[in-house]
Amino acid sequence: MVDKGEFKAVAGELKAIFKPYLKKLEVVSENETGIYLDTKVIMKNKHPIFFGAVRTGKAYVSFHLMALYCFPELSKAMSPELKRRMQGKSCLNFTTIDKALFRELKALTKIGATKFLSKKFVGSVTGGYIKESV
Repeated sequence: MVDKGEFKAVAGELKAIFKPYLKKLEVVSENETGIYLDTKVIMKNKHPIFFGAVRTGKAYVSFHLMALYCFPELSKAMSPELKRRMQGKSCLNFTTIDKALFRELKALTKIGATKFLSKKFVGSVTGGYIKESV
């Protein structure tokens, strides 16, 4: 049985993983149980690139990191324990705080953010248009 009372704490821990990158990102929405982040890069379709999110649902708290989708090698480097939490290509689900898995996710997020926010990647997906300096 899932203890939904812990979801707020889980969401808080997962949101903290994004904290070092907030100055380089656009916070689209945020509340105590979630956050939605876009890059400051505008694609050719005039929409920003989605970076990541934390979303609290009925059965789990989801951590979305678009870099996992764009750079499949990041998923291949995951521990089997973290990989078991994956749903799709860029989403991981949690029901409790797991410090070891959150540390691994923090390291993956750092690598992913470096790659995802690099001028090389931005130029390859947008033709080079950046709303603000990255």
